[in-house]
Amino acid sequence: MALSANRFQLAVFGSNVSHGCTISSAAGGIEVNWGESLSIARTADRIGLEALIPVCRWKGFGGPSEFNHRSFETWTWAAGLAQATQRIHVFATTAVASIHPVLAAKQAATIDHISGGRFGLNVVAGWNSHEVAMFGKTQFPHAERYAMTDEWMRFIHELWTRDGEFDFTGTYFNGPRCYAEPKPLQRPRPPVMSAGVSPAGRRFAAQHADMNFILAPNLEMASATVADVRRIAREDFAREVEVWGNAALFIGATEAEARDYYQHVIHEQGDLVAAGNLLDTFTAESGSQLPDPALRESYLRNMMAGYSGFPVVGTASSIADFLQAMADCGMAGATLSWPDYTSGLTHLECDLLPELQTRGLRQAAA
Repeated sequence: MALSANRFQLAVFGSNVSHGCTISSAAGGIEVNWGESLSIARTADRIGLEALIPVCRWKGFGGPSEFNHRSFETWTWAAGLAQATQRIHVFATTAVASIHPVLAAKQAATIDHISGGRFGLNVVAGWNSHEVAMFGKTQFPHAERYAMTDEWMRFIHELWTRDGEFDFTGTYFNGPRCYAEPKPLQRPRPPVMSAGVSPAGRRFAAQHADMNFILAPNLEMASATVADVRRIAREDFAREVEVWGNAALFIGATEAEARDYYQHVIHEQGDLVAAGNLLDTFTAESGSQLPDPALRESYLRNMMAGYSGFPVVGTASSIADFLQAMADCGMAGATLSWPDYTSGLTHLECDLLPELQTRGLRQAAA
């Protein structure tokens, strides 16, 4: 279920949380106020981007920048922006532990009607036990989180597609005489995105998602992940799934200017404390460790650039080279972030989108 006919689709990522995706105290980061969210959304809509995808965040990661300590709740954020835009898909990112499927299905249908059929759902199985605890719950082990998420998604699909009353009986959710009207405008359902790289995450995406959002240390490993996710979807579930990547853009008029900008944002103003807190949460949940200090710092720098997305530093031409390489390895699109979203979107419109159109990766906005 592609969001557009463009060969390489683009979405704004993380504009609902303070500092966006860049763990830095550099000027220009997301402040989290409604005028800012409206401006970013309307600009992205006007220039023809495919989607707005928020971060589901309930608690920040400390440090001098207080990274992500302010955040807009994603369902109400999506409803507000759905009313304020015309063409762009507006996603709600939701952690399964935070919302019952009956409520999620109803909210999704409501926003789909508000938007005229432009709602999308980004499903998060849950990785942050500190946030789960805020809801009075205990984080399940990794495999069980995906078992619950599978059931959660099946329940929602039933609510979106079945007429009349029905009973739902599961391990984690039970609902007698369930009923949901109106249905979403998009049929058979709104587009679903997930972020799955682990074996369980890949299988969930292959079975339930239309788009799987992945992180990878390099394009070679990303290419292998893309092929595997699509293979599982085709062989095990007879489905087609798009795979998207994540890119943090640092653009300059020259390569040297872009490198200087990256140096300032990440090496001079980067928040190692907050990045360390975020990385430690990731590794604790996965049971992995980074005992090598040099390797740990390398991970921290990439995490600072944009939630571990690819840091892409250069001119519009060299950034277009990288995005084209993402497309060539099988990715259908990328979520984008910038240290400064306002200037980043201006560079995207004026410099980068024309490059991508020349290469046949995108069409000019209507």
